[in-house]
Amino acid sequence: MLKGLVTDIDGTITDRHRRIHTGAISALRELCDCGVEVVLASGNTSCFMDAVSRMIGTQGSFIAENGGVYRAGYTGDLRILGDQSVVREALGAITMFCQKEGIALDLYSPTYRFADQAFARTVHPGRIREIVQDFPVEIIDTGFAIHIQARGISKGHAFLSLTRDLGLNPADFLAVGDAENDIDLIKNAGIGVAVRNAPEVLAAAATWVSQKNYGEGFIEALTRYRPYFLDR
Repeated sequence: MLKGLVTDIDGTITDRHRRIHTGAISALRELCDCGVEVVLASGNTSCFMDAVSRMIGTQGSFIAENGGVYRAGYTGDLRILGDQSVVREALGAITMFCQKEGIALDLYSPTYRFADQAFARTVHPGRIREIVQDFPVEIIDTGFAIHIQARGISKGHAFLSLTRDLGLNPADFLAVGDAENDIDLIKNAGIGVAVRNAPEVLAAAATWVSQKNYGEGFIEALTRYRPYFLDR
């Protein structure tokens, strides 16, 4: 049956204040102890993902920067799929716009990013997309931050590469998410779950949608699909 779980972090295993649900931590550790491969996927940096993986107690595989970077296990090499050169060019145009408009551009951990760039939602995402429409990049609004990523890069794309490195089949994974940037991820997994706080576009792509929000919805999903892991 199911051999792995890949899950988003913010808004999925957290509450709306980005605090990790303690029940989600226990559930993830239980899966790891049963031999289930647990992969964390996020827009956060690789160093953040390494730390969270160690603190939760997973096997170390993660997808960072919305698919721009991934790693297979703690000993695997960091794989960079994104192209930060085109991202920086687009960021330059955004910076110029913000300076002219007197808008503070609050970058998130720029020196620790290898593929994308992220900043606070002080500018409407639609306006950002207009500014960079001639650049080969995509604007990703996670609800927590705005990310600039090279076209064609996504969590789902990285997930396919990661499972290949792990020698696993994407169809053997349960994927859980809460935002539009999780669509490719849940589509490429065998079973895709959206927690209740997810937008309709993600819910429409999911196999199942939880009745509860955030971390409570995540636990609800694992309770529902737990037999799929135990009977594999």
